[in-house]
Amino acid sequence: MSAAMSQHPTEAELRALKGKQIPVLRLLALFGARLRNELTVPLIEQALKDAGLSTLPDFATCGSGADIQIVARAAVPDPPEPSEEEPEELPGGGLPQNPIRIGDIPAAVSGLCSVTPDKKLSEVTYLMRSRNYSQIPVIEAGSILHGVVTWRSVVKAYEKVNHPSLPEALIDPPVVEAHHDFFSLLPRVSEEGYLLVRANNGSFSGIVTAADITERFGATAWPFFVIGEIEFRLRKCLGAKIGPDAIRAVQPNQARMQTGLITDLMFNGYVKLLDGEQQNPALRAKADENWKALDWRMNRIQFVRQLDRVRVIRNSIAHFDAEPLTSRLSDELRGFLRILRELT
Repeated sequence: MSAAMSQHPTEAELRALKGKQIPVLRLLALFGARLRNELTVPLIEQALKDAGLSTLPDFATCGSGADIQIVARAAVPDPPEPSEEEPEELPGGGLPQNPIRIGDIPAAVSGLCSVTPDKKLSEVTYLMRSRNYSQIPVIEAGSILHGVVTWRSVVKAYEKVNHPSLPEALIDPPVVEAHHDFFSLLPRVSEEGYLLVRANNGSFSGIVTAADITERFGATAWPFFVIGEIEFRLRKCLGAKIGPDAIRAVQPNQARMQTGLITDLMFNGYVKLLDGEQQNPALRAKADENWKALDWRMNRIQFVRQLDRVRVIRNSIAHFDAEPLTSRLSDELRGFLRILRELT
């Protein structure tokens, strides 16, 4: 857990919020957190529970820009736990439930280098050269935008006059708000090469370039591609040795859903096919038969536990704010995929 998460409000401080409506980001900030993930959400949930509180809507799954109301826990009915026949799980290929905002890109909120309008153009271009910048905005008082200087605008300025001034090299930049949807802005980044990001308070908070988008998209999308390959290889392995009747046994107890097809299972179903420690004795017995049919020379308990961890990771990246997985969770996915590749 990061050092920031060591911050923790007292129960009295949390109870003082009862009945109030606050931004979800403020609740996170009370715990020294900026985003919701597999570390921060359980910690905050437990602290609220200890204080006899909950939120409406659920802070863990509402939009990152939403307001939440702090209420007594008794006022929020606990959701029914999913039954073994009807697991609550994301459909195959599901993407994050909460939209990714441009403000989720680190470069959008990490600050930016800007100059004031009284600078000489030569000073600005020297700064661009020394710091390897492709553009520098000209901003006054943190929020008054005069324009942006780019290498292209500098060339055009020199084509018009021999000794251009800063205003002659200024152009209007593409400006977006931090809460704007990430994916809808991809065409603008492709066309313009960068976006100047304005925070909710009106100040400019960063510049997002095509390189930042590529890096962030790779980090965000990577887990889905890995989990997709894991699921493909699981289905290939299990479908070749486990018959339709065994598959129907772990599918929801509805005629239209008991297809007997491995492609209609989700990760919860894969676990039930093999878990020799599950509560249902009938499914335990069938799982023993399924594992025997696979004839894998490996530790069954370790394999099933790691498979269940993949299920948890898969669901967490779709339920929480999108952010790169921790190195530990990434290593877990890589390790399990390595085993499956050896089996197929």
